[in-house]
Amino acid sequence: MGKLQFVTTADGSKTLLHPTTGEHYHSMNGAVGESQHVFLESGLKFFLRHHPVNPVTILEVGFGTGLNFLLSAQFCQDERLGLQYTGIESNPLSPEIVGQSGYDEYVSKKTWDLFISGYEPAIQREMRFPNNILLEIVLQNASGYNSAKQFDILYFDAFSAGSQPEMWTEQVLSQVCRHLKVGGLFVTYAMNGNLKRNIKALGFSPEKIPGASGKREMLRATKMDSHSPWNR
Repeated sequence: MGKLQFVTTADGSKTLLHPTTGEHYHSMNGAVGESQHVFLESGLKFFLRHHPVNPVTILEVGFGTGLNFLLSAQFCQDERLGLQYTGIESNPLSPEIVGQSGYDEYVSKKTWDLFISGYEPAIQREMRFPNNILLEIVLQNASGYNSAKQFDILYFDAFSAGSQPEMWTEQVLSQVCRHLKVGGLFVTYAMNGNLKRNIKALGFSPEKIPGASGKREMLRATKMDSHSPWNR
């Protein structure tokens, strides 16, 4: 098995190449650009325009390098919003690898330093940072995730269905989506007919919206009360 290695993407930011799957953790058309478009602009900011909650709660499937958390935490600090963030990750990266990502260029030094110092502890327990920022990283497969917590937004950032088809089944989607509040938002970089059918069957109202650079479409979906199987 080869080693994880960073490669530079089209917008100058880095991403990791996974030696086993051959997948990149983020888009080669722009790692930071993809995260900003899919999860920050189309997810967090969109949700808050319609539901101005404070704090906002986010569940991420596929924590990876922590890029989505970093950008979300920076935005919430700038807007003086609290953030409670849970990342599910079955194969966590070492602190050394995370520290080599170069993502310190895209957030403040304070945000970066807090993340780097709190990354490893957050794998053991929920970490509370200044300005009402909470982070916990749950080490397990998404299919086995169970919590009493309910979230406003779900960032679904697993590897593609081509390399991890088991992550995109209705069963796994159902397991993680049951932790989303009614009216909550599901966002992912992917869009295809099977995904749209699965998410609709789980009681969501899906919409196709423009994808990040290099992708024509992505999926955003709102959890609807009366159609949700677990709310009947």
